Amino acid sequence: MRLFLDTASVDEIRAAAKLGVISGVTTNPSLWAKEGGGDYRDIVLEICGIVDGPISAECLSRDVEGLVEEARRISSWHPNVVVKIPIDEVGLEATSRLSKEGVKVNMTLVFSANQALLAAHAGATYISPFVGRLDDVGHRGMAVVEETMQILECYHLPNQVIAASLRHPLHVIEAAMAGAHIATMPYSVLMGMLRHPLTDVGIERFLADAEKAAKAARARGKR
Repeated sequence: MRLFLDTASVDEIRAAAKLGVISGVTTNPSLWAKEGGGDYRDIVLEICGIVDGPISAECLSRDVEGLVEEARRISSWHPNVVVKIPIDEVGLEATSRLSKEGVKVNMTLVFSANQALLAAHAGATYISPFVGRLDDVGHRGMAVVEETMQILECYHLPNQVIAASLRHPLHVIEAAMAGAHIATMPYSVLMGMLRHPLTDVGIERFLADAEKAAKAARARGKR
């Protein structure tokens, strides 16, 4: 399972990229606004210069023709750009047309296996079930990832599932165990995967023991 970062923060992306474990980035208007706006194209292109992998950029048009034109324009920014399109009648029709043109689409705001199946048949390259948002309203969000993976595998469909809206490290493990192709997460979740108190204690103990051993060696050398 590949790991993507879900953010529009260039600083977070640079920090994560240094770890060598991130292979893509997903963004959306909410994340863009959180970073204070700015020119979206410039931000996306800067991200493309940091991470050599799929970079999802959101489309905002709400009619088919406008959405298709917007997706064509955004996808032309860089070879790695994938356009994000929400699933509804407009998004599904636009995705069907765009996929025939070779434009890669990340179909987003997926909350059911039915929606995922429709996205698959429309030709979406990536399908993004939103796990955390389903959890928020009392559903088990990871079930949609599991059901979608079962459907894709059963019928040998080529689409890839991005487990999205992940809120904590356990979500990442559950997504991996469900067979998701990709998990996209905030920087804080990535750091949560890395940190463990026993690791911190172990490092401190090793350093303390190494210092004791060095002192003992120096003491023996003075005799």
